[in-house]
Amino acid sequence: MINENFSNIKLTSARKSILDILINSSKPLSYEDIKDKISMDKATFYRNITIFEEGNIINSFESNDKKRYFEIKRVAHSHFICSSCSKIECIHKEIEIKLDNHQIDTIIIKGLCCDCLNN
Repeated sequence: MINENFSNIKLTSARKSILDILINSSKPLSYEDIKDKISMDKATFYRNITIFEEGNIINSFESNDKKRYFEIKRVAHSHFICSSCSKIECIHKEIEIKLDNHQIDTIIIKGLCCDCLNN
């Protein structure tokens, strides 16, 4: 998926650093998660993230903690966000919702994760 959308985006060292982190992550990451791994100011980070979003290379969404999370666009999937601890889990089971004259890009389910439910 990345190769299809990357042809018109110049791969700078900053962009490569961000992509390497996102590609090697098993979960969506926030700016704070990524800045701990690379030295980059916030403006540069968000400028590059915008380019990746416009290029259809990454997905992003906002969590309960009001942080924006980013992930490489792979197979379409949904997310579960715990209302108590803000833990994010990817849901790889197909969730089919059809609305006439609508295009659904993201499905986010909120509730209590198993850890919070058992506490």
